[in-house]
Amino acid sequence: MRLAFYLAFAVLLFGVGLYGLLQRRSLVAMLISLELMLASVSVNVVALTTYTGANASLGQVMALLLVGVAAAETAIGLSLFVAIHRSSRTIDVETLSELKG
Repeated sequence: MRLAFYLAFAVLLFGVGLYGLLQRRSLVAMLISLELMLASVSVNVVALTTYTGANASLGQVMALLLVGVAAAETAIGLSLFVAIHRSSRTIDVETLSELKG
């Protein structure tokens, strides 16, 4: 397939993630949207390293590193969500902003 198809797919995936990040009130939905944005970056890395003639395995290794970073970010985010939910009994972003004081 052509490079433009992969780049268009990554832009679409990034756009859906950005929309979800800006429009959702739940912290879990925001985390999922952030993961979609990271997945689009991985698609871009693999597609660009494949089509530029660079070592294709380099792009795959970079994508695996990005998946590892995303997994660590998800684990930390979910642990923060559990701590926030235990203290305030909600994960609604609007309610949490009112608690600032």
